[in-house]
Amino acid sequence: MTNHTRRSLLGAAAGLPFARLLAEADETPSWHGSLEGIRVRYGLPALGAAIVSGGGLVAASVTGVRKKGSDVAAKIDDLWHLGSNTKAMTSTLAAVAVEAGRIRWDSTVAEVFPKEKNIKKSPLAGATLTHLLSHWSGLPANPSWPVVVRLGDDVISQRGGALRMALELTDLPVPGGTHLYSNWGYTIAGHMLEETMDLSWEELMRRAIFSKLGIETAGFGGTGTPGKIDQPWPHGKDGNPIPKNGPTVDNLPPLGPAGTVHMSLADWAGFIADQLAGRAGKGKLLKTAGYEHLHTAAQPGEPYALGWLDLERSWGGRVVSHNGSNTMNYSVAWLAPEKDFAMIACTNQGSEDCRKALDDVAGLLIGEGL
Repeated sequence: MTNHTRRSLLGAAAGLPFARLLAEADETPSWHGSLEGIRVRYGLPALGAAIVSGGGLVAASVTGVRKKGSDVAAKIDDLWHLGSNTKAMTSTLAAVAVEAGRIRWDSTVAEVFPKEKNIKKSPLAGATLTHLLSHWSGLPANPSWPVVVRLGDDVISQRGGALRMALELTDLPVPGGTHLYSNWGYTIAGHMLEETMDLSWEELMRRAIFSKLGIETAGFGGTGTPGKIDQPWPHGKDGNPIPKNGPTVDNLPPLGPAGTVHMSLADWAGFIADQLAGRAGKGKLLKTAGYEHLHTAAQPGEPYALGWLDLERSWGGRVVSHNGSNTMNYSVAWLAPEKDFAMIACTNQGSEDCRKALDDVAGLLIGEGL
C-alpha cells in the first residue's frame, strides 16, 4: 500500500506546498502497520492519517484501495472529502472577515439582510453570526436541500433561498436559548459573509483561506472523475461503493459552508498546522486572539465553539475536535494546542463503524505523537 511520512522538512523548504513536501518524503511511519490493522478490522476501503504540529506535517500514511472490488491503491496525495470539518474553515473565514471589519461576531441576520420580507417577524432576525456558527440560532439541522436548489439560478441565490425558507419558520426558539446542530445555520452564516464581502463563499474560501495557506488541492463536492477510479471512491453505510462518483456525488452545493470541502491529507494538515501555530502567535490568517476565539465554547455548559468542540482531555489538556461525514466519507481532527500536537484521519466510507475506526486511529496517533 502506498504510504509516506515527513519529518522536520520545514526548515529548509518552508515555502514549498505541503503536498510537494509530502510527496518528496519516503520514510514509512512506525505506526503504518497499526493503521492497516485498523482498516482491516473495520473493513474500510481506504484509510489515511497524519500527525501535525504548528510547524507543519510531521508524519502521514495511507493504506487500502480507492474502491472496494478494485486493486487501485489509495495514494498519499489523494483527495479526501472532509464533510463537517469544513465548518472549522468557514468559521475561520468568518474570523478573517471580522478582523477585516467587514462584519462583527454580534452582527445579526436582520442587520445584514434588513430588506428580507419576513425579517421583522422572524425569531431568526436576532440570530448573530456567533449563534449561527456555534449552533445556537435555533434552526433545525437541514431544510429540504432539493427545494433550496430550485430557489435560485446560482449558489449565492440558492443560499438566499435557504435564508428566506428559514425566515418563514415562525416557531423557532429565541436565538441563544437552544443548542441544535444545524447545517442550515452554517449555510446562512456563509451567506452573511457573501453579502458583506460581495463574493461567493467558495471564492472567499479560495482567496482568504486556501491561497493564504498554500493549499492547492482544495475543491468543493465529491472527488474524482465520473466513472474513473482516480480518487477515493465514495462508499455507503453498508460498505459498498456508491454507484457513481465525481463532483456531483455529495451534499448539494448550497450546503457548502457546512460541509463540501475536499483536499489532500497534506493540505488539510496545512490548515490544521495554522490553527496550532495561531494559538502560539504564529498563524498566517488571524491574530492570536482570533484563533483563541474560534476554539472557545460559545456558551458555558455546552462545548461547541466556532467550528470546533472545546473539550478537556487528560492527554492534551484543553483540546478541540470535530468530525465530518457526507454519509459516504468520514473524517476526524483532534488538536491539542498546549502540546503543539494534532492528528487527522479520513476514510472513503460513511458509517457508524467509520467513526469507531477513526476513534481508534486517534488513539493510535495520540499514543505515538505525545
